[in-house]
Amino acid sequence: MFWLLVIISGSLTVMMLLFIRESYAPILLQRKVNRLRKETGNDLLRSKLDAGLSSKDYFNRGIVRPFKMLFFSPIVLIFAVYMAIVYGYLYLLFTSITEVFEQYYGFSTSLVGLVYLGLGVGSMIGLVCFTVSTNRTIKKAIAANGGTGPAKPEVRLYLLPVAAVLLPIGFFIYGWTAAYHKHWIIPILGMAAIGVGKRNQILWLRLHYADTASGTIFAFMAIFMYLIDAFTIYAASALAANTVVRSIAGAVLPLAGLSMYEVLGLGWGNSLLGFIAVGLIPVPILILRYGEWLRKRFEIKTL
Repeated sequence: MFWLLVIISGSLTVMMLLFIRESYAPILLQRKVNRLRKETGNDLLRSKLDAGLSSKDYFNRGIVRPFKMLFFSPIVLIFAVYMAIVYGYLYLLFTSITEVFEQYYGFSTSLVGLVYLGLGVGSMIGLVCFTVSTNRTIKKAIAANGGTGPAKPEVRLYLLPVAAVLLPIGFFIYGWTAAYHKHWIIPILGMAAIGVGKRNQILWLRLHYADTASGTIFAFMAIFMYLIDAFTIYAASALAANTVVRSIAGAVLPLAGLSMYEVLGLGWGNSLLGFIAVGLIPVPILILRYGEWLRKRFEIKTL
């Protein structure tokens, strides 16, 4: 597995270095300035986005800026906490998978790792569904504005309430079907299945891991894309702030996972997580309604 990860990550790194183009506006403008300085001989030319800082100053700002955004931008803080819960839930789920399939379904240690393929396939399908659906929504929003200017960042969040609903459903169904030892193919198929929409409701109610996988992907992608669109040149710092908070939750929450399941069992343990997730359902709905006002009220211009 180690060498497989090294080969895949190494190949992707080489491909990115060869084919991915720079898209960060300050760097692109600075490259243009450097080219014009060389062509014209005018060393006084400056980029509009050049703050006149040294590399050391930029580094120090890069370290401090995510924490400033976390404390001074409510929208960044709200999404950081929300993502921390979603991320922590995902790793709490991981703590039970091995035990469930080894003890309840008799999987060997060498085979239990294959169970995660279902979650991976389900996540990839969710990623494709999110991308296609969001692109259509963005195009419609731009067309509604007469084809001028980008769409509002909040357009990226329209699938977030779906994620908020799928998460508790996924934990309720996963917990109780595992507790009652349903056939092992159900959770594995559930990890690979994506069921969103009126015509698919019966399917995703049957396949419990699909709810958790798709809910997680929808939440991740919606929030990440929103932060990029909303904070433009500060997008990396907004994502960094989000990463710090969710990584702490992802590291700490699973420590209580096995103890929680030991005391409450799979059914009520996952139901506890589901009830908390139910309480969070209003959060994305309120963000969709008041998020634009909140973003503009606490707008970040210079950091």
